Amino acid sequence: MSDIDIAARTAWGEARGEGARGMQAVLNVIGNRAAQPGWWGASIGSCCLKPWQFSCWNRTDPNRAQLLAVTSTDPQFRIAQALASLLVASRLADITGGSDHYFAEGVDPAPVWSIDRMPRCTIGQHVFYRVGLEG
Repeated sequence: MSDIDIAARTAWGEARGEGARGMQAVLNVIGNRAAQPGWWGASIGSCCLKPWQFSCWNRTDPNRAQLLAVTSTDPQFRIAQALASLLVASRLADITGGSDHYFAEGVDPAPVWSIDRMPRCTIGQHVFYRVGLEG
């Protein structure tokens, strides 16, 4: 799979219910991680596929089979593909304020990494943070 395909499937798997803006925010996190190579990966594809980073790719996640099977006949996936193309071309505006992490609102308990950190923004049902580089 290409970086565009992997990123589009990740955005669709994580945020298709959030519409274009929610999928764009997930793609921004992917792009921000790829721009800061680290333990989470060094490229768009590796950041998406790093185990336990985007739950839609977890082998036990019910979204995994769906994201592997989705095609461009799905309108939300077509949007994800268009946005992922912009990401790969470095033309996708960052609406997350540089965030490199997020989680779904209402998750209890909140992830350990979010403790004592201020969120950058909330988009749809996701709360976004910058963890890799503070600032």
